Amino acid sequence: MTKIKLCGLTRPQDIAEANRLGVDYIGFVFAPKSSRMVLPSEVMKLREGLDPSIKAVGVFVNEPADQVAWLLNQGVIDIAQLHGHEDAAYLHRLRNLTDKPVWQAFRIKSREDMERAKQSDADMILLDSGAGTGLSFNWGLIGEIQRPYLLAGGLTPGNVGLALKKLSPWGVDVSSGIETDGRKDPEKMAAFVAAVRKDERE
Repeated sequence: MTKIKLCGLTRPQDIAEANRLGVDYIGFVFAPKSSRMVLPSEVMKLREGLDPSIKAVGVFVNEPADQVAWLLNQGVIDIAQLHGHEDAAYLHRLRNLTDKPVWQAFRIKSREDMERAKQSDADMILLDSGAGTGLSFNWGLIGEIQRPYLLAGGLTPGNVGLALKKLSPWGVDVSSGIETDGRKDPEKMAAFVAAVRKDERE
């Protein structure tokens, strides 16, 4: 079954809809430059309403490893997702500070980007077009890949079914594709999940 991650949740009603839809992961963005940024104190309050079966992923951009590890070890989040220029040395340092899962995102613009992604030591890789651009990348660049990955970048209720048919990723990650005027839209959230589940039934 394709895993579903709804990213950039900021409000209690977003959490309630994620619970209702029974998704696998939700994402909290800690990057200061993001319009979806939430503070750790806000995340703790939001998590009180989150179904325990749904894992909370923290999205970071070049955040100090000790701060990421602290949020993981305190149970603010379950998984760290790295979206900056974190390298193998950073992953090693983070792993020395926590035993929680670490995901790494890669902007795919070339075959070389795909090779870097394949060689990542992270527990999971995420293939993206950029930092919340809302645009998809050239899926043809993915080619043959043996390891599981999350597909992100420009996914919507209208194109996720096609993505699953062409690529069969381990999971899909969506943020702007389920928003209206910069806020999560429950109808689009439901439509996205329905499109993923429809593909699985066919």
